[in-house]
Amino acid sequence: MGKIAKYLNQLTIGNVFDGPEILEAYSTDRSALKIKPKFVAFPESTEDIQKLMRFFSQLAAKDIKVAITPRGGGRSEGGACLTNGIVISTQKLNKMLEIDPRERLVRVQSGITLKELNTALSVSGLTVPIEGHDDESIGGLISNCTIDRCAGKYGGIKNFVERVEVVLPNGDCLQTERYRKYALAKKAVEKTTEGEIYRKIAKVLNKNKDFLNELKKKSHGLAGYPKIVDVPVRESVDLMPLFFGAQGTFGIISEVIMRAVPLTKQASRVIATFKEIGPATEFANKIRDLNPRVLDLYDLKIIMEAKETGKNLDGIIRRLEDGFVVFASFDEKPASNLKKVAAMQESLPRNTKIMIEKDDNKNIFDEFENSLINYLSYVRHGERVPILTDFYLPNYNLENFLRDLKVLGEKLDIDLEVYGSFSTSIYNLRPKFDLEDEEFNKKATTFLKAGAFIIERQGGELAGGAPEGRLKAIVTNLKMPEAELNLYTEVKKIFDPSELLNPDVKLGANSKFTLTHFRNTNQPKIMI
Repeated sequence: MGKIAKYLNQLTIGNVFDGPEILEAYSTDRSALKIKPKFVAFPESTEDIQKLMRFFSQLAAKDIKVAITPRGGGRSEGGACLTNGIVISTQKLNKMLEIDPRERLVRVQSGITLKELNTALSVSGLTVPIEGHDDESIGGLISNCTIDRCAGKYGGIKNFVERVEVVLPNGDCLQTERYRKYALAKKAVEKTTEGEIYRKIAKVLNKNKDFLNELKKKSHGLAGYPKIVDVPVRESVDLMPLFFGAQGTFGIISEVIMRAVPLTKQASRVIATFKEIGPATEFANKIRDLNPRVLDLYDLKIIMEAKETGKNLDGIIRRLEDGFVVFASFDEKPASNLKKVAAMQESLPRNTKIMIEKDDNKNIFDEFENSLINYLSYVRHGERVPILTDFYLPNYNLENFLRDLKVLGEKLDIDLEVYGSFSTSIYNLRPKFDLEDEEFNKKATTFLKAGAFIIERQGGELAGGAPEGRLKAIVTNLKMPEAELNLYTEVKKIFDPSELLNPDVKLGANSKFTLTHFRNTNQPKIMI
């Protein structure tokens, strides 16, 4: 172990490693990238994070810069939790600190996973209605601000966070709160790092008031720091929205106060298959009016591929070789909503198949919900790497998008099956690539840029459902208007003047660096 790792281990309660096995394990995430860190730290308290940040901040003052990257569950699809500096993992910051069942509030450490949180809340009859991977940390969900499948009904992670505690690059702590005019003026005169941030942010907000009103009209993008438009509300200011989608570039979230809702009964489900996209979207629009928990759209080829792995999906596919599947689940008035769905069958095309969940067909629904895992995971001689995922696409342009997609697939000689959430208009493409192919870098970059073009052509946003990270920044940084880029750059410097926190993610992403750090081996693991 090197001198720096030994010193940091003396400094903190948690552990810091620089051994090859640990560094290798933290050199990948869900993305197609591989970047090996110099250190991996596992702090066990907010104080541990503060000590780590102060140490590297002091090094930066001596012109020795080590990039700092926070990491929760390692679920980033754009390489945002990778670095060639130090990874600070919140894995051991996984405690529920307080719960108030009456007020439905809970205070947790940022490393607690979504599964751990909801398991603990269920004892009090509560839940946070976010659909995500079991391993996703709450801090990671905030930092990536991914729009989940339930966001169409419940609004996503941003609707359930009341306050966050953040460790800043110099080791100071900032606890967000909505300050009204008088309290804000009082806070801004404090001779602290927090006071300085509020002073500078207030100036930025006043200087860009008209521009911020224009930015509010761009409601479908997470590139840069667009949540700044939610910081001022009337005569008050709250910095919390800035951390949604910031991907650890402002500070490391250490604690979170969240609001929960009453736990609902198990949702009832519906599946409908269509030959054409037009009737499928027409049906989905009617279902959306019933306020479902989840409303998804799949290319039928995804389900066909799952069937080939042994899944019992004959009753769903019903002789169709291609087409589209609409899936919905209801956690509110399920019996009433299922009756309304059943009544829609008469007006649907004859080749439509609708299946409504009953006691004797639950297994088929369970197998259907697992079909996406099969599609993404069981790939021979390659991997369905997330290059063009979580993009926004207006549902009314789906048909035109599919025409463009067919042309793109033929041109690049790849199969392109779309799937995603109709209720949020967030979709994904996960074609198979062989990362061991010498031409992978070129093929992946071509696919990213060409896909981004047709998404934009149909009124979509490349970073609509998740931030740009390193990968999508290859496109978004070039397309971002200069005024917007300047605003976000100014805000970044307010929080991180030494550019220590994820400096090569989002606005600071370097396309050459990103493209030279693609993995060259396929990962034999589940990638959803």
